[in-house]
Amino acid sequence: MRLRGGAAIAALVMLSVAGCKTDTTGTGDSGPEATTGGNSGGGAALTAAESLTVKGRAPKTGYSRERFGTAWADTDSNSCDTRDDILKRDLKQVKFTGGDCKVSYGVLASDPYSGKEVVYKRGASLVDIDHLVALSDAWQKGAKYWDASKRIALANDPLNLLTVGASPNRSKGDGDTATWVPPKAYRCTYVAAQVAVKKKYGLWVTSAEKAAMVKVLSTCSGQALPTGGNPTNAPARFHAN
Repeated sequence: MRLRGGAAIAALVMLSVAGCKTDTTGTGDSGPEATTGGNSGGGAALTAAESLTVKGRAPKTGYSRERFGTAWADTDSNSCDTRDDILKRDLKQVKFTGGDCKVSYGVLASDPYSGKEVVYKRGASLVDIDHLVALSDAWQKGAKYWDASKRIALANDPLNLLTVGASPNRSKGDGDTATWVPPKAYRCTYVAAQVAVKKKYGLWVTSAEKAAMVKVLSTCSGQALPTGGNPTNAPARFHAN
């Protein structure tokens, strides 16, 4: 599942933002970017994909975004919400409004899903924050049976979040690897990140999904398995419906 904010591919327009300050380096927790390297052959990501449990897709009955808590909760307690954390991590030329949290402007130099430059302006539909493993997909593959704390953690884990252009992201919808993958330039990294999230949280995969993961990762020489992100349980102060 992704933030339904919208984005259009746009040329870079340099703005002076009143009341804002600029940060040219990304911050925030580690995400799925640095995933190459590792052993020869398929690498650790392929080994992990082959180890995932296979089951059928459970019904979507009972799913809602609210079952994963309030959107973009500050589960890492850094006083910034998760969305702004990911924007700070992934965008360049970042500008803030009113401190170091609220991102008002930034440039996605190369959208992972299109390869194009995308400009983010707060309040305009320019980028999405994609849940690499969509929340509705997770619901049907194990999350339905978790307690709320684990669902909230998944929804806000930097390992499962990526800033992308909205147009290709919305073609993905809530699909898994069997139904949607990005262009080849980012495919190995993307699938490895999905495997990492499913492995970390104990989510299962369908037989078609696992076959698709293995097929992609078999072509990715030495593809490592991403690690890091947040704990798999959110602090007790967070609740979900």
